[in-house]
Amino acid sequence: MTAEGFLEGRRLQLARGVLLQCIMGGYPPARYYGSDDGDLALNAESTQVHRLPWSDTPRALAICDADELDGRPSALSTRGLLKQVVARYAARGLQPVVATELEFFVFAPNPDPLQPFQPPVGLDGRRESGGSAFSVASNSGLRDFFGEVYRCMAALGLPRDTFMHEMGLSQFEINLLHGDPLVLADQTFLFKHLLKEVALKHGLIVVCMAKPLAHTPGSSMHIHQSVVEQGSGRNIFSDGDGQATPAFYHFIGGQQAALADFTLLFAPHVNSYQRLCHPYASPNNACWSSDNRAAGLRIPASSPAARRVENRLPGADANPYLALAASLAAGLYGIEQQLEASAPLQGEFEVPDELTLPCTLHAALERLRRSQLAVELFGQEFIEGYVASKTMEMNSFFDEITPWERRVLAAPA
Repeated sequence: MTAEGFLEGRRLQLARGVLLQCIMGGYPPARYYGSDDGDLALNAESTQVHRLPWSDTPRALAICDADELDGRPSALSTRGLLKQVVARYAARGLQPVVATELEFFVFAPNPDPLQPFQPPVGLDGRRESGGSAFSVASNSGLRDFFGEVYRCMAALGLPRDTFMHEMGLSQFEINLLHGDPLVLADQTFLFKHLLKEVALKHGLIVVCMAKPLAHTPGSSMHIHQSVVEQGSGRNIFSDGDGQATPAFYHFIGGQQAALADFTLLFAPHVNSYQRLCHPYASPNNACWSSDNRAAGLRIPASSPAARRVENRLPGADANPYLALAASLAAGLYGIEQQLEASAPLQGEFEVPDELTLPCTLHAALERLRRSQLAVELFGQEFIEGYVASKTMEMNSFFDEITPWERRVLAAPA
């Protein structure tokens, strides 16, 4: 839209089916989005209109809510779902507080998808070839790239907490400061968009696939969650003596009860399960533990005021609005139903069958398809439409034969 049209308040409309568009293009049958595929109105969030600092030509981006033309929120909007979850907390006098940790890879351009991704050529003329976790060296040649990333983050008002080189080849992580879930979802979305745009300016690509490289850790989007009282700001996970409260354990219990049903909301693509089936620091379970990265629900070491639950299931490929909505809805469900958490597990442990999560896209699809809890919390229209879209994506993947199949399976008699 032109700047003049936006400033005049001209309404921008969008076909409802676009909210269920598959990742490779295409749409499920129109019955999943109203049969007639009518329009939605895109209403800009006034606090999320940004001039894009990396664009040489003046451009702006406005994050919008997708609403029905009569003003009702669209049931297909993931941002709308997150707003509904936050409102359910508010109805109980509570406010969830979250932070996201986003991991990503910085690669050289990859014009041939049949070839693996490669790190960029560094200042020493070589590509990174080994793990450089937490390294402070700058021979990767990415200092100019990250310098512009930081400047653009500041221009967009994206406060960053910590930044580091992660475990994988040319893999990095940035932690955003904790705050309101809707604000953090907007910030995470903006940050991913910023990364990809700035990388292109520098002759690089940023990849937020869950598992872009074999034999290498995947990329997560861990979600840190706590709940405070409205007004006082008191963390309801800790009592006056600094001990964990029943609400803390109920929140964990809700996550444990729902994560298997909701796995597809955290791991939305075929590639997501490459990360979860090779679970180095990416646990595919609903166990909980104090400061143990083998647990899907980790309780980081912290002061009582900062007691929180880290959901380690979502990948970097997850929709931040949907992942936050699903995780927070699960925790609130546990509080409302006063669900009990399992016993915590420490050290190396075997995952009990009841806390094992789906490890393939097909299994996760079937689990979500049959979930009455998902329908109860997110509505039948969204769950059926989402499942239909993801089923098309899975079928598209199985339309192709992979190099592994040709290489390994062609020879045996």
